[in-house]
Amino acid sequence: MKHVRFILVGVFCFACSAWGVDRREPHVGYVYPAGGQRGKVVRAAAGGQFLWGAKDVHVSGEGVHAKVIKHMRPVGNLNKEKREAITAKLKEVRDMRLAEVEGKKAGDKSGNKEGRKAAKVAKDQSGKGGEKAESDKEKKGKAERSKMPEHPLLYDVEDCSLRELAHIRDVLFMPRFLKQQNRQLAESVLIKIEIDEDAEPGPRELRIGTGLGLTNPVIFEVGLGPDVYEQEPNDKEAMPELKNYPKAPKGKVVELPAVLNGQIMPGDVDRFRFRAKKGQKLVVDTHARRLVPYLADAVPGWFQAVVTIYDARGNEVVFADDYRFSPDPVLLWEVERSGEYELEIRDAIHRGREDFVYRISVGEQPFITHMFPLGGQVGKDVTAEISGWNLATDELKLDTSEGGGVLRQTCYRSEGEVSNAVPYLVSELPSRMEKEDNGSRGKAQKLEIGVTVDGRIGKAGDVDVYRFEGRAGERVAIEVFARRLNSPMDAVVRLMDASGEVIAWNDDHVVKGDEHLHKNASGMLTHHADPYLTAELSKDGDYFVEVEDVQQHGGEAYAYRLRVERATGDFALRVVPASINVRTGFAVPVWVYVLRKDGYSGPIDISVKGDLGFELTGGRIPAGADRVCMSLRAGNELKGGMIDIEFEGSAMIGEETVVRTAVGAEDMMQAFLYRHLVPTQEIVAAVKKLKWKVPGVTIDAEQPLVITAGQSEEIVFKTRKRRLLNELRLDILNPPAGVSVEKVRVVDEGLACKVKCAEGDVQDFSGNLIFEMVREWRPKGKDGKPGKKRESSLGVLPAVPVEIDAKVSARS
Repeated sequence: MKHVRFILVGVFCFACSAWGVDRREPHVGYVYPAGGQRGKVVRAAAGGQFLWGAKDVHVSGEGVHAKVIKHMRPVGNLNKEKREAITAKLKEVRDMRLAEVEGKKAGDKSGNKEGRKAAKVAKDQSGKGGEKAESDKEKKGKAERSKMPEHPLLYDVEDCSLRELAHIRDVLFMPRFLKQQNRQLAESVLIKIEIDEDAEPGPRELRIGTGLGLTNPVIFEVGLGPDVYEQEPNDKEAMPELKNYPKAPKGKVVELPAVLNGQIMPGDVDRFRFRAKKGQKLVVDTHARRLVPYLADAVPGWFQAVVTIYDARGNEVVFADDYRFSPDPVLLWEVERSGEYELEIRDAIHRGREDFVYRISVGEQPFITHMFPLGGQVGKDVTAEISGWNLATDELKLDTSEGGGVLRQTCYRSEGEVSNAVPYLVSELPSRMEKEDNGSRGKAQKLEIGVTVDGRIGKAGDVDVYRFEGRAGERVAIEVFARRLNSPMDAVVRLMDASGEVIAWNDDHVVKGDEHLHKNASGMLTHHADPYLTAELSKDGDYFVEVEDVQQHGGEAYAYRLRVERATGDFALRVVPASINVRTGFAVPVWVYVLRKDGYSGPIDISVKGDLGFELTGGRIPAGADRVCMSLRAGNELKGGMIDIEFEGSAMIGEETVVRTAVGAEDMMQAFLYRHLVPTQEIVAAVKKLKWKVPGVTIDAEQPLVITAGQSEEIVFKTRKRRLLNELRLDILNPPAGVSVEKVRVVDEGLACKVKCAEGDVQDFSGNLIFEMVREWRPKGKDGKPGKKRESSLGVLPAVPVEIDAKVSARS
């Protein structure tokens, strides 16, 4: 008999739900600014929900160190008293700055309009000067209402310059009408981020440790150029006259290179003034959608940035609202006339809110527009040709060493400058180079099965044709990698027999887990333009593969990698969530998704890599399943803290054991409906160390539990009998259709749960049941009588493998 150890949290004396697993998950929607320069210290604000108790920050990679300054509760719309309190404070600081500028004592201008109004506010709050004295209760209420709200912009407001004060005033008081509140972004955490001089440039993942656990990751970029931050008002021009701050400097013209940072609010437009010289080849690279990949409650599902450059007369010089298929615009602009220009950024349909965050790199920085080939074979030397702007070379060596993954990235580096990252594919298959002219079946390039071809649609209307010899009964897989490797090509592939008859073809290949979940490997593409097909060959002879751009475009950038291989089967794995919160001795649910390839439909065994002290139960993905919920338990001996954790899956495919490392992912919603598994750089487990050890509990799990439609089966969780067991309710998380808990009872062995499978709308199912323990109790009121019934989650039990048989049959 096989015994599965797990923790039944309820066997311990939980005095209250504070030790239980809270159903609320801490979430971060954005961080602003979303990056910083190497060697600098950045104060950033992260906005989200359920962030109370924020105490530490985890940043991926080396060279970036962060700590929490302060957690700030939701501000909401400002009432009259709070507006007046802020106005008075801004006036006080303004007068201090003016005194410093003019060499006068602060407060010398108390007779002006704002000063008189602030004095009146202070007088009213003190209860003096009024005809009728306020009661203590009224005074207390008014003082509370007029208390300065906690807001990231008001932190250290005493140190702000006049221009910064104008920015604060404009952001907090404009527009004057009430704003629609977004609870998912309402809380803030101020963070101090220190970036080492030698920190590797590029995106990092930032997570915040809160009272409820670790948040999801958000992107924070390490940059090279000096940062410039937007300052309102700047909708109509970058440096306007400030009516309320007449002596404030208009601001400085931005000297390039620079990285422009800001947030777009509803209807907002941001402008920056910079100086450029004739002949400069400027790259204006916008990062917006890549900082916040998807918005769950906004169409089209991300910040659709529009960037325009105007000359000193207000004439539009250059404009972009995307770059090829990417929503983030890039401008490649050669300056024709020296002078001052203004860069404008806005949302394409004038939306905005706090998570419409952007970073725009502007300068004569290197930028790769295209590369060829787009990869190579593992262990073979590959030097790619690169083209673009401000590149001192046209060659770039690719890293094809073992163990680096299939999809990789590279960039051009020179004298402290780093270009944009470009992806490439490393395959175990031998590489072949396309040979022109191969535009027809009569001139088709000959291949053997089991190669990757590096090709290019060199001009509009170009077609590449390849020929291979096949055998009857062979199953082949044909796949094009182009869009996933930043090629603008929208490929279509056709498989034809010797007579030219099309056996199979594909244009766009979409991998879906259910009706609305997209499981493509990149997670960022919404137009799945790369084709893929498998087909069984019916006879011996020659076969042809035809590749072209379906939109009849072409050029040097239209590169691709074509895989022609026997379809023996393969898979990739995604683990959700990428931030796992668990206490020692506890178990938490973890979803593992499988991306099956080349016809493999067999089982996959999942495990935790290394001896970290975690225990995974229900770790088999059954044949044909595309996802399974498993339970991960942190052992009693684990130390508390952040632990990088890796999962891997193994499967017997043919006569070979294939092992694949899982990639962490976040399940993100796009525009109310579609969901995407967006890969993360790492999977982090936040382990909370408990003072006591949790004893194990066993279940009999030699084989999956079989439940037939219309029948019930009982599961016994064996543990020491405790009084608290009587207070537990078991709920099934995400149960299969028709499956429910019928009865829970305390038995001599521990806790017995009867699971029922109803007749009717039931489907065959093979996977795990995850039981959540919910404690129900009635706290005593002040009068000693039982109060309102309360409930709290005490965690989950390990996964119980089951098979649901939808056919109704009598019990034998």
